[in-house]
Amino acid sequence: MNRSRGRKRRKSQPIQLKNLVQAVLGDLGLEAAARSYRVGECWEEAVGPQVASHCRPVALRGGVLEARVDSSVWCQELQLQTPQILASLREVLGEEAPTGLRFRVGPLPAKLSRDPFGDNR
Repeated sequence: MNRSRGRKRRKSQPIQLKNLVQAVLGDLGLEAAARSYRVGECWEEAVGPQVASHCRPVALRGGVLEARVDSSVWCQELQLQTPQILASLREVLGEEAPTGLRFRVGPLPAKLSRDPFGDNR
């Protein structure tokens, strides 16, 4: 007996994992976490690979992005570049961009990987 007789199968389009994560966080009322995730995803695009290799976002609180920097020299340099970094983030994120930046020296968190399988394929 064919159970699907009389029922239409619902076809859906594939969803990218990054969009699914954002949607789930939003559905759970964790919009701030979703916004923080989006900032982390576009960080290297906004600041460039050189800055991204020395500085990574760690938290977003009330519109202020907190970033960890690997040395005091880079921390000072990035503080001077704050207006340019904020402008770049606005270009990429639009209205969701942070409105302020706070830098702290410390060990960098792991970089977000675009390849879920890593280098071990």
